[in-house]
Amino acid sequence: MTSAGNRKDETIVNALTIDVEDYFQVSALAPHFPKECWNDTPCRVERNVHRILELMHSHGAKGTFFTLGWIAERFPKLIRLIAVEGHEIASHGYGHQRASDQTPEAFLADIKLAKAVLEDIAGCDVRGYRAPSFSVGLSNPWAHDCIESAGYAYSSSVYPVKHDHYGVPDAPRFPYPVGKGLVEIPITTVRRFGRNWPVGGGGYFRLLPYPVSAWGIRKVNEDDRRPAIFYFHPWEIDPEQPVVQEASAKTRFRHYVNLERTESRLALLMQDFSWGRMDEVFLPALNTSA
Repeated sequence: MTSAGNRKDETIVNALTIDVEDYFQVSALAPHFPKECWNDTPCRVERNVHRILELMHSHGAKGTFFTLGWIAERFPKLIRLIAVEGHEIASHGYGHQRASDQTPEAFLADIKLAKAVLEDIAGCDVRGYRAPSFSVGLSNPWAHDCIESAGYAYSSSVYPVKHDHYGVPDAPRFPYPVGKGLVEIPITTVRRFGRNWPVGGGGYFRLLPYPVSAWGIRKVNEDDRRPAIFYFHPWEIDPEQPVVQEASAKTRFRHYVNLERTESRLALLMQDFSWGRMDEVFLPALNTSA
């Protein structure tokens, strides 16, 4: 039985995406975890991803795991398990550096390295890329050229909302071409009162009651007749992660709010909607599996 008496819509399959990074790699916590300290910081991502895989399996959900090359090198068995279980392996870059903080040359090198690492470990083509913190926007229009040059078929790096750290409010809400062979697939929003409202996961999913996200996804499915894209991180189901007391109150609130509720909300989400991989939902012509 679905939540709140809603009937699961089997006619539209939405895209479930997971940005595979550890808690200490989050952009907002970067000042407290310099990269030279990452190797000495205990990782929690492997345990959390296993829990996510179990949850997805129990609900028959498939998804896309946008994974850091840094994580893949340290947990190759985990990456291969994700692929073996039928999920898509995609790229989140190598070291979780925002695209907008890099030169075009450095950015291209980073996403090429990540693609090579992931393909070598997973043994499959990596077609998708998502920039850390949705850091492709008006300040770096060259980024899509780099993504296409690196050999990716699609990007999911633009969030068409207004936010203090990211967002292109006037960007298209649905997939659009950004090169000769590259398509941008934005995170899901609903259009109300002359602006886009985020309903595609992340911190908004934790902050707002679950019915808000469910309403938004259902509205996109039923009114727009489009599949939605939802994203979250493994650390968002981990309320026992270390608390960075030195972070600002605003950062602590955004990062830690309702962590203890996320896993149960994800279970409802997988129960109420049908979920698949980005490449199969949006790019059927690029599928390699039957």
